[in-house]
Amino acid sequence: MSENPILRVRNLKTYFDVTKGLFAQKQIVKAVDDVSFDVMPNETFGLVGESGCGKTTLGRTIVKLYEPAGGSIEFEGRDIAKLKGKELISFRKDMQMIFQDPYASLNPRMTVGEIVKEPMIIHNIYANDQEREDRVVELLKIVGLKPDHIRRYPAEFSGGQRQRIGIARALAVNPKFIVCDEPISALDVSIQAQVVNLLESIQKEMGLSYLFIAHDLSMVKHISDKIGVMYLGHMVEMGDSNDVYHSPLHPYTTALLSAIPIPDPDIAKSKARIVLGGEIPSPINPPAGCPFSTRCPKATERCHKETPKPIQVGNRIVSCMLYEK
Repeated sequence: MSENPILRVRNLKTYFDVTKGLFAQKQIVKAVDDVSFDVMPNETFGLVGESGCGKTTLGRTIVKLYEPAGGSIEFEGRDIAKLKGKELISFRKDMQMIFQDPYASLNPRMTVGEIVKEPMIIHNIYANDQEREDRVVELLKIVGLKPDHIRRYPAEFSGGQRQRIGIARALAVNPKFIVCDEPISALDVSIQAQVVNLLESIQKEMGLSYLFIAHDLSMVKHISDKIGVMYLGHMVEMGDSNDVYHSPLHPYTTALLSAIPIPDPDIAKSKARIVLGGEIPSPINPPAGCPFSTRCPKATERCHKETPKPIQVGNRIVSCMLYEK
């Protein structure tokens, strides 16, 4: 009997009304449009794509920071898309988020101890303040910080240390699932590997599931069991991380992979980079047919008229006319 997914997203849509003026024509940004995927227990699902493709919006919709315009979000078999009030607060204990910017996501007027302790107070975890403080010290040790850091303020820490504080805060309520929204993009390259290794060790120790959002495909491949590739609010390819990385199916995935820097200059010279032509379409006025058709080197007349449906190709799902029979 196969294990059930901890997170099951089906036909998820997140739209924003950006109409300006009382009599202006209505303008809707389709930030996430008809996205479906599963995340299994103890699994990391990596999400990649260009800036503005909808990755962060998808993550924030899953944790209910944004309201979905349609579709379902099932967490442990329960549809949480319409949760409100006390039910929503209870759900957030099980699903937390690590934010992209470690400088903006921490309250500068609170000490590290207060920042990490606050979720415990909100969710009424532990019997008294001493137990909470003991847990804060334990969490700081887990993320590689010192117990005496509990009395300090965020301004006294580096970017990598602040992100560790953000990770400790996410762990404070013992969640089952964490959305990691580009947790390494604002950090130095030397610190990025440390944070990724920390997330991996915490996952093994606590049995967590991750949605890991990032630009860096090589880093996503390292940490993820599965990878989903987004373009203009759509999931264009999804599958096992090794399969997607070594033999991409969608032309957009192929172009993304060709842009990964190679440390060996001799190999880098022999590698052909795919430079996509055309303009990046506006999410307010997306092209007819395939959203990638205006930049795809393999686009046909049919691609400009029909929207491709997700189809199974081996162990992968891809939305491309090239694989339709």
